[in-house]
Amino acid sequence: MNYQKIFRTRLRELRIEKKETQRRVGEAIGIAERHYQRFELGENLPSFENLIALADHFAVSLDYLTGRTDER
Repeated sequence: MNYQKIFRTRLRELRIEKKETQRRVGEAIGIAERHYQRFELGENLPSFENLIALADHFAVSLDYLTGRTDER
């Protein structure tokens, strides 16, 4: 299973569901827009702190965000 692909796909889907820009999500978790874009593109993986911030921002579990479960 390609967890990195699942992660970036879910990240993008959650952002679109929330009708937010990449810039807005980056600001919300305290990183630059370009840094966030690299997460969605699969160029970079988030730090542990950023991963938690993303899960909190989108109100989902870490397991959902990383593809370990389909339950949000």
